[in-house]
Amino acid sequence: MLLDVDYCQLVLVDYQVRLMPVIFENELVIANAVRLARMAQIMRVPVWGTAQTPDKLGPNVPAIHAAIEAAGGKTLDKAHFSAMVDGLGDWLRPPARKAQAAVPARGNARSLPKHLQRPAQQAVQEEETGPNTIVIAGCEAHVCLMQTALDLLEEEFEVWVVTDACSSRSERNRDAAFDRLAGNGAELVTTEMVAFEWLRTAEHPAFKALLALVK
Repeated sequence: MLLDVDYCQLVLVDYQVRLMPVIFENELVIANAVRLARMAQIMRVPVWGTAQTPDKLGPNVPAIHAAIEAAGGKTLDKAHFSAMVDGLGDWLRPPARKAQAAVPARGNARSLPKHLQRPAQQAVQEEETGPNTIVIAGCEAHVCLMQTALDLLEEEFEVWVVTDACSSRSERNRDAAFDRLAGNGAELVTTEMVAFEWLRTAEHPAFKALLALVK
């Protein structure tokens, strides 16, 4: 199963000025997060940011803050480690659409093989809920990123974690988060994977623009 740009939203979690200096491979992680936001802007994918207790950790670093704003997105200030607890779900799936989406329970779609999940989910998205695939990256991978992603999975979103735009203070914690997320049904991808799956073909009008960003 490949990413379908028409069903995607991008969430960038907690790239904050007082946190990023102690994050493993922080410069690479910030650069890839900015690339993701710029790619999303070009491909008209909605972009959202989060910031954990910004009065203590500060806002997101300027490059990421600017990239989110340039894409027409906004940033959720939060106190809980999972942004879903503080209302991210209402941004991703507005209340009016949530009310329309009240359908009979069909069981846990993620218990089905991946190739059987997509048709049923896509039909619901088209008719009722809007974009249901969340491309997510952020810090710290084993805390706010992971808890947000796990809650997204519980809410039956498809979750794709962009590993080279995520990190923690230690490599061990980052990798443990990836193992746990994969075990719970998240797809693990890279920034370039996202770019080329959103494009699908070198004939896409945005091919040159996205290629310039990933090179």
